[in-house]
Amino acid sequence: MCGICGIANRDGNVEMETLRQMAERIVHRGPDDEGFYLGSGVGFGFRRLSIIDVAGGHQPMSDEDGSIWVVFNGEIYNYKWLRRELVERGHRFRTDTDTEVLVHLYEEEGPDLVGRLRGMFAFAIWDEPRRTLLLARDHFGIKPLYYTLTPEGLVFASEIKSLLAAPGIEARVKPESLWNYLTFQYVPDPETMFEGIKKLPPAHRLIWRDGEVKLGRYWQATFEPEDRPLPVFVDEVREVLRESVRAHMNSDVPRGAFLSSGVDSSTIVALLKELEQVKTFTVGFEGAGGMSEIEYARETARILGTDHRDVVISADRYAEVLPDLAYYQDEPVADPSAIALYFVAELASSDVAVVLSGEGADELFGGYTIYREPLSLRMFHFLPDGVRRGLGEWARGLPSGMKGRGFLLRGSRLLSDRFVGNANIFSDNEKRAFVKWTPDGGFAGVKVVTEPLYERFADMDEVTQMQLVDIHTWLPGDILMKADKMTMANSLELRVPFLDVRVFDVARRIPTSLRLLEGTTKYVLREAVRDILPEAVSRRKKLGFPVPTRRWLRDELYDWARERLSDKSVDQYFDREWLLARLEDHRLGRGDYARKLWTVLMFLLWHDIYISGHVAVQPTVRSGVLRRRERLFGQGAAQGQGLKSCTP
Repeated sequence: MCGICGIANRDGNVEMETLRQMAERIVHRGPDDEGFYLGSGVGFGFRRLSIIDVAGGHQPMSDEDGSIWVVFNGEIYNYKWLRRELVERGHRFRTDTDTEVLVHLYEEEGPDLVGRLRGMFAFAIWDEPRRTLLLARDHFGIKPLYYTLTPEGLVFASEIKSLLAAPGIEARVKPESLWNYLTFQYVPDPETMFEGIKKLPPAHRLIWRDGEVKLGRYWQATFEPEDRPLPVFVDEVREVLRESVRAHMNSDVPRGAFLSSGVDSSTIVALLKELEQVKTFTVGFEGAGGMSEIEYARETARILGTDHRDVVISADRYAEVLPDLAYYQDEPVADPSAIALYFVAELASSDVAVVLSGEGADELFGGYTIYREPLSLRMFHFLPDGVRRGLGEWARGLPSGMKGRGFLLRGSRLLSDRFVGNANIFSDNEKRAFVKWTPDGGFAGVKVVTEPLYERFADMDEVTQMQLVDIHTWLPGDILMKADKMTMANSLELRVPFLDVRVFDVARRIPTSLRLLEGTTKYVLREAVRDILPEAVSRRKKLGFPVPTRRWLRDELYDWARERLSDKSVDQYFDREWLLARLEDHRLGRGDYARKLWTVLMFLLWHDIYISGHVAVQPTVRSGVLRRRERLFGQGAAQGQGLKSCTP
């Protein structure tokens, strides 16, 4: 895993110093090596985290005559099979890397090469004879890739902070993105919080030539349920997961796994343990009480026999690292568990360079509790639309908090109106009460994100529609974004065996009735791992590295939150008094406003770093990572070009 950046211009050359500055901003993504390519009107920069073919994997990499160049971030799990095929076609290889496979596969298939890849990836290929730039991102959006169009051409990078090092790219808030962020707790693809900067969406490729851009989807996630017995699906899921974990183990450096309390990460660890001894890592927080993962994870590690480490984080330490969190995320993501990932990645990065984790299981196999809601609301489906609307109007007149009122309100609404993904922080009406900018009639708001998905999947049942909305929004925008940014902040490669095209090909065939059976989420997955996990683990409710922000905002973090919300800079975007009133209500227990307050606070902290510049954070390589490099590559490895050290 690495960090990539580059520029393609219609006219004029690219300055080497610009590439160096862009690469320096992402040094944490690749502390082991750097490399550059300069051509006519094009330049690539690269920071490497050495995982496969440690000695031979220098990038940028080219074909034999230097006409095709690539910079690549990620792992291709079927690269050895593709390499054998390419050798049979007459291609000659100089390294044992998956990067070189991309070069020769492009020579054979052009931009269609993405359809042959199994893995996580974000890459750029420069085709000098055709003067064409190809950008591509993996099927689920595991690896990030950002770009912006300039008067001269196109600039791309693994992280936005790298783009901002290029001349002429300004950091300005996009109001529409802020509006949507306040609902989703992240900015959905393809937008970012920055005006003019976009994400390349998952399963998309972009072709740039002489200033013209063609953006297209190369793969579509969808479900096609099959009528087959439960035991058939159980066996298929177990075997495809075994094969996926085996494929995701490929590396020439030490690896481990994150371990929480639930079935997802425990499944990955158990399957790894069938093949080798495993180092596992967990994080907990002071004040988490019954929501702590620590004891559950320790018990699972003891049963599975792993080499386990964990760390408990205080509220003070949490607050101390928040500026780093906001900086490394590039744009605000108001998921408190992001910093849990930061701390567990910091813990693991001293020992291993690669970790496997359980992200994606909930979206593929039906794991979120909210997915059960359509089953409880089935009675409303038989009512005419007019009756449903009338029932909703009547329910709105009932006293707030009255038993059954919320059930009637949700049942009276269409799925597309009530479900915009796993996070639904502020409604449009709530935003109008305190946000200074409000959309005009031409801006569709959150509907612009979800309506096309509901239209595309209109013929599917509601549970499947919810899963597909999450796969296309929540999964890349929140789950995978924080997973990549928080691990790479600690120079650690994260791999997610559930998010594999072969695993998805099995999951998409499971009927809804088996995904959620007898009120149990992820039923087929739980049955598939019954023989390799204790029942207490396979049936345990998901926690997902919980963080006690609700309590901390009443106690340990209250003063910090009040000070930030009281600053006059808040007035540029929000009604200060409205926010301070919500904070006081939360402190006094008159309501639970933790998620709403946290969403605003994370935007303000991000703004302090990237827009106003009131808070300064610099990219660094953690001291634990430098010690790991010395163990792997010998004394003096930490003194490599462009490296900075800091003490966590």
